[in-house]
Amino acid sequence: MTADSPIGVMDSGMGGISVLREITALLPNENFIFYGDSKNAPYGSRTTEEIYHLTSRVVDELLDRGVKAVVIACNTASSAAGKRLREKYPSLPIIAIEPALKPAVIGCPNGRVLVLATEATLRETKFATLMDAWKDRAEIIKMPLPGLPEFVERGELDSPALRDFLASHFKALGGKTVDGVVLGCTHYPFVKKVISELFDNKVKIYDGAAGTARQLRRRLYSRNLLNNSDKKGTITWLNSSDDPAMIELSQKLYEIEI
Repeated sequence: MTADSPIGVMDSGMGGISVLREITALLPNENFIFYGDSKNAPYGSRTTEEIYHLTSRVVDELLDRGVKAVVIACNTASSAAGKRLREKYPSLPIIAIEPALKPAVIGCPNGRVLVLATEATLRETKFATLMDAWKDRAEIIKMPLPGLPEFVERGELDSPALRDFLASHFKALGGKTVDGVVLGCTHYPFVKKVISELFDNKVKIYDGAAGTARQLRRRLYSRNLLNNSDKKGTITWLNSSDDPAMIELSQKLYEIEI
């Protein structure tokens, strides 16, 4: 691998595009390969072993294409596979996203923080360890949202059905005031506006994309792998689905304002 080699960014579908946007803003001269595993989405309701094997297969595909680093832009895949993949590829920089619970708790001291994520992310040891470290600084409420990534995979980012779906889950809060919301799945930033509106635009919203981008830059810098070209980088779009609409939707999601 060289500094000119591309960076691989993978997700269980298209949610990781929200992370890719942050990374390309921070590292505009890098070249990227984005791989969405829409054929096997969603990962969130799968077993840990299934998630690991699916993630590992995508990483192998990216390595075959000569990437110099891999960003696992999927909280579920990061939780289930990140540690094992670092052990499998000790010389490969692998950056794994995690829910932005720490900044949420710091930003809402002694408040109530709602963590929205997949079932798999919330059940894994990685999140349990993170929550245990911050549980005394705020009231932390976990809320899985099975079915929400599929709205994004369809490109349905604001609709009566989406609002009803979210509102029905938020009823479980019983009217409790929420100070901060953690978007613990990379699909969720695409519906951030709707989530905020359902809380009357009175909550602080956090996601891990910016932190992941900064960590990628640090890891590349430490290995002298930053691309010093003065040319704007490129993005190669790949998807496990045979439907060409998946690539079109990927590019659309990358361009929209969220």
